[in-house]
Amino acid sequence: MRLLLVEDDEPVAESLLRALPGGWVEWVTTGAAALAHPGPYDLVLLDLGLPGNDGPAVLRELVKRSHVPVIVLCARGDRAARVLSLELGADDHVWKPFEVSEVLARIRAVVRLPRPLRQPGYGPERHGTRLTIDRETARVHVDGEEVALSLKEYDLLACLAEAPGVVKTRRQILREVWNTDWDGPTKELDVYMARLRRKLAGAVTIEPVRSIGFRLMVPEGDGPPGSAG
Repeated sequence: MRLLLVEDDEPVAESLLRALPGGWVEWVTTGAAALAHPGPYDLVLLDLGLPGNDGPAVLRELVKRSHVPVIVLCARGDRAARVLSLELGADDHVWKPFEVSEVLARIRAVVRLPRPLRQPGYGPERHGTRLTIDRETARVHVDGEEVALSLKEYDLLACLAEAPGVVKTRRQILREVWNTDWDGPTKELDVYMARLRRKLAGAVTIEPVRSIGFRLMVPEGDGPPGSAG
């Protein structure tokens, strides 16, 4: 795996370079260098606080260019920056200062291969007439066109699609998708859900249930979920 590290703070960068296996990391210190890097790489670690407020602009461009996951590094307590990064398409975030072990754990979580939730051979799931989910390849199509989802967005959709019409509590979703039992504010979950709704373009409805959670609803007349093909 190759990782692109975009970080202007030399001590922070060196701590990561020491921890990651040799040959893993390409380190650049500016947004311009990140956007000019030829790649290929499998993941980007991006400091959102680059000089000149360059971080959000670089994140927006990286997300536009490819499906490579991006983990942003945010100043601790800067919740506005964290929410902005999620809205722009980041896959995860890490507060600075951080423990290197936490960064490594988040890298492993983001680049993991999605595990099929069904036995091979069943084919993609069809939810109504417009949406299909292929759990073997972790691909989603709306009206026959593949939808570019981040890994977290895919995991959220797969979680809700396990039981269409059934409410999943926020705590259930956090446990299944983020592997945490966090009981505090869940603004980031709302941001991810909003992004997922936009990308699904009305093929199904992700319905919020006030103070409880979310459920996936197939439009009336589209029929129950089944196997495509």
